[in-house]
Amino acid sequence: MRKYFEYIMQDYAENRNSPKIFIALIMFRMAQLIDRNKGRYVWWLGVPFLVLYRLLVEWLFCIELRPKTKVGKGLKIEHGFGLVVNDNAILGDYVHLRHCVTIGCVKNEDGSQGPSPCIGNNVELGANTVILGGVVLGDGVKVGAGSVVVKDVVPGAVVVGNPARVIRNSYIT
Repeated sequence: MRKYFEYIMQDYAENRNSPKIFIALIMFRMAQLIDRNKGRYVWWLGVPFLVLYRLLVEWLFCIELRPKTKVGKGLKIEHGFGLVVNDNAILGDYVHLRHCVTIGCVKNEDGSQGPSPCIGNNVELGANTVILGGVVLGDGVKVGAGSVVVKDVVPGAVVVGNPARVIRNSYIT
């Protein structure tokens, strides 16, 4: 419970100028808390809240960020409209997402869901970015607007284009 409160405070610090996004993130963190307590009374009492979350955040705000998604602290969302994040994706700490970002999986040949992306800490994604499959974006990666990422990206790199290619690698150890 304390972890979720700390995450909410860090999300607020990153999104204090956007009340819509902050409300969506508070609801997301609360939905995560409810979803993690399946089979307990908290979950059964929280079902109406989960329905409200889906209606408000997904349908009204157009931010598809499901409670099952693993998201680190300090998530920053700018504008948020058209944001889609797969349930099985993993987002690190202080990830910065802009509008119309898609973080999703690809289907396997047998039709089952394939692996989802894993995004490191301090990653910044430009508007209309698409990240597909089991790719790993290292810490400090910046992805330019409109890029399509289908391969792993080394830490500290700046990638642009379709398919995304590294234009600068500024990782300093």
